[in-house]
Amino acid sequence: MNISYNGKNYEIKVIRKSIKHTYIRVKEDLIIYVTTNYFTSDSYIKKLVQENLINIYKMIDRQTKKQEKNNNYYLLGKKYNIIICNIFKKAVIDDDNIFVKNIRMLDQFTREKAKEIFSNRLVECYEKMGKVTPFPKLIVKKMKQKWGYCNKRDKLITLNLELIKYNIDEIDYVIVHELCHFIYFNHSKQFWECVSEYKPNYKANRKILREE
Repeated sequence: MNISYNGKNYEIKVIRKSIKHTYIRVKEDLIIYVTTNYFTSDSYIKKLVQENLINIYKMIDRQTKKQEKNNNYYLLGKKYNIIICNIFKKAVIDDDNIFVKNIRMLDQFTREKAKEIFSNRLVECYEKMGKVTPFPKLIVKKMKQKWGYCNKRDKLITLNLELIKYNIDEIDYVIVHELCHFIYFNHSKQFWECVSEYKPNYKANRKILREE
């Protein structure tokens, strides 16, 4: 079973389990996974896929964008070509190119840049919020599921290294989001009002981060 979208064929893989409901997901391999129970008929699955084509197309687009981000080098929303040359003792940016000695140097450059930019943006956002919370420590590391994490007890914010691929506006949203958690340690109405006060366009930021 497969569907065609934008001139490409996408495989549909059915996974049967002891579950009540049927779920449709598009994963990083761009295969459409239909997870359902043992008694769901093939005809029902085909009908369900046809009824959800628009959502499936959106999921394909989302994963395609994510792949593009992962397979290329982005810094603050801009795509760069990576030029590896052993004469360089440190990373050098020139127009659309980043020159490095090896991938290890590139990784180190990325981590240092992320720590520098995230630290500066944290100070900026903290000042903008009027120092309403204790100034937190900052940790930068790769995370699979979250863009940021707030540890209220330890007065600590952890930011995902992958955020460095995005624009300052998206970085600021994640920082404001985590700072607001020091005030409201939940996702209540009051919490989102806090986010909106200091980041009025947060919904647009959240959409970009979710889609890509």
